[in-house]
Amino acid sequence: MESYIVFGLVLLVVVIGATLALVAPRFRKPPTLPPAPPEAPAKPEPTTQAAPPVIEKPAEAPAPTVEEAPAPPAPPVVEAPAPAPAPAPAPAPAPAPAPAIETPAPTAGRLVRLRTRLSRSQNVFGKGLLALLSRDKLDDDTWDEIEETLIGADVGVQATTEIVAKLRERARIHGTATGTELRNMLAAELVAALDPDRDRSLAATPRNGRPAVLLVVGVNGAGKTTTCGKIARVLVADGHTVMLGAADTFRAAAAEQLATWAGRVGADVVRGPEGADPASVAFDAVKRGIDAGVDTVLIDTAGRLQNKVGLMDELSKVKRVVEKHGPVDETLLILDATTGQNGLEQARVFTEVVDVTGVVLTKLDGTAKGGIVIAVQRKLGIPVKLVGLGEGPDDLAPFDARQFVDALVGADA
Repeated sequence: MESYIVFGLVLLVVVIGATLALVAPRFRKPPTLPPAPPEAPAKPEPTTQAAPPVIEKPAEAPAPTVEEAPAPPAPPVVEAPAPAPAPAPAPAPAPAPAPAIETPAPTAGRLVRLRTRLSRSQNVFGKGLLALLSRDKLDDDTWDEIEETLIGADVGVQATTEIVAKLRERARIHGTATGTELRNMLAAELVAALDPDRDRSLAATPRNGRPAVLLVVGVNGAGKTTTCGKIARVLVADGHTVMLGAADTFRAAAAEQLATWAGRVGADVVRGPEGADPASVAFDAVKRGIDAGVDTVLIDTAGRLQNKVGLMDELSKVKRVVEKHGPVDETLLILDATTGQNGLEQARVFTEVVDVTGVVLTKLDGTAKGGIVIAVQRKLGIPVKLVGLGEGPDDLAPFDARQFVDALVGADA
């Protein structure tokens, strides 16, 4: 019996314990869990950089796959406008017309036609002398003034002394003479001083199957290249065929200037690059002239001062190289008539270097005194062959002593 009571008590305790076990959790707080241990920092990748922060975008509908993506709508068909007609190509520029070939004026009588210009030099040479010779009485003082006037007109002391002495003798023999008679006497003495019968023609005729070679020399500023072009016109006017050599290689514009002059009369120009050896250009010009069969080769050289030894030696070299083809037929010295007695020194030095055979006097139309023509010929024995009386292309005239004196003093020589 007691065992049943004990069993009943044990069963009651078990039931009560189970009941409390089911009800007690509802009345007690849940247990607090310990904090989770901190995570170790992730090691950075050695080769990759930290990615920029990702900005979350609103969720979008998933893009359809290629198979599911609908085909894009076909663009509307727009008719392309008709292409504008291509512009017509611009016409090619017409080639520059070849310069017209000019026919130079005949040389015969040029000095007569240019008498008006030449007579401007009478302000010193002619009018002053004629005023003295027209005096009622020619005493010693008057003759001294005549002598001073001639010297001042660049005739030169020696030539002046001879001319005045002969004029005084003629006046004494003829007795008292009028101004017109004395003017004619003066003209006769000036013509005699210029040796009117001397040959003043240019040696421009070919010989022995080769062209004549003319070498043009002078100082800077005498108008050498321009005069060279005018000489070419004189030769063409007289019926010669001409080739020019631009051996002035130191002045950039010289070759162009010479080519312009040559183009006017249909002549060819042989030129080299700027700074080329002048002797080489001159040699080639003569060779080309021989091959072309022209009558005359005209060579322009660089201007140089007569007191520069190196430049004068170079001019001598040009002549020596040219003479490998044959002798130079003519060496023309260009003198500025306004330089007066300085021109005599230029002529003397150039003659020693290249054997000048003729003088071309430029700028004789008004400012020059005129007497330099007599001084050059009397002192150096070099004839004046051409005179320049203006800026026109045909204002270069063959020198004629009688016409020249007539234009200066207005007398019948």
